[in-house]
Amino acid sequence: MKRLFFLLLLISSAILGRAQTNYVNITNYKVYYGWAHRSPQDWMIIRQFENNGKNFLFLVNPQTLETKIDEAIFYDVKPMTLPVARTYFRTTPYIKAIDKAEKQSKNLQDAGIESGLPKETGISLTADLCPSHRPLDRVIFTDIYKEFQKVETPVPVALSITGVWMRQHQADLQWLKQLQKEHEIYITWINHSFNHRVSAKLPLKENFLLEAGTDINYEVLETEKAMLKNGLLPSVFFRFPGLVSDQQLVYKITDFGLIPIGTDAWLAKGQASQPGSIVLIHANGNEPVGVNDFINLLKSKTQSIAKKQWLLYDLRESVDEEFETDSTKVKQ
Repeated sequence: MKRLFFLLLLISSAILGRAQTNYVNITNYKVYYGWAHRSPQDWMIIRQFENNGKNFLFLVNPQTLETKIDEAIFYDVKPMTLPVARTYFRTTPYIKAIDKAEKQSKNLQDAGIESGLPKETGISLTADLCPSHRPLDRVIFTDIYKEFQKVETPVPVALSITGVWMRQHQADLQWLKQLQKEHEIYITWINHSFNHRVSAKLPLKENFLLEAGTDINYEVLETEKAMLKNGLLPSVFFRFPGLVSDQQLVYKITDFGLIPIGTDAWLAKGQASQPGSIVLIHANGNEPVGVNDFINLLKSKTQSIAKKQWLLYDLRESVDEEFETDSTKVKQ
């Protein structure tokens, strides 16, 4: 039943919401927390901004992890501090996922949520779009559609995107948006930082977002703004560049209302996928080994896919399922 709900959510979002507006005149974009209600749903507010004279909210459905942008005028709104908001929504899958990510924050690499849906025979595919001079590996997306078109459309995939990649690969970005518009794939957009800073000389504990002088507010919020300007809907997920973080950095990300997403199956590093794995490949042209491994994985599952015994899962479904609660509405 839960699976059917998410399939309906994918279809309805693809039809209604994923023709996302391009917010090209954003001003006063800021972190803003609170409760918003528009019958019958309670939402958690995590951002506020203005565009062409109108006030908009970045909203999260705390039960399903669905996000949307909407005008504030359509909602009953109660501003809250982050601690108050987290307490208010504490029984929801969204806050439970943030809590778990914080409890797994001490690892230098791969902190955050690493897997979900362990009882299901399938995976959640995440593909990173780090800055690269090479073109998008389009074969990934054409092959998954070809394999799944008879059993699962649109096919869910989560893409971790950087601001620099968006700026440098407009043609590839428009191609991905067209696939989504045609309901071939359904994309959950993950914040992967704006610059994806990396040094070949620094140790991990001083590298990537841990590099001295990193402006984490810029890295997070400018990426969200770039998504919105390009007609992409940000999710509540964040992937650390290089999967590198420390406890302090994890808490900085969760303070933005974002859920750090790791992986238990980085294919290019020889980590095999298991039922429920959050699989990591790079689709930016820099990791042909991982791409080939994923294509081979798909081919090995052809018969299981045809019988609907091996599917791709929406990342939101994978995370939400683990923290599912019986409550359908938060009590005020």
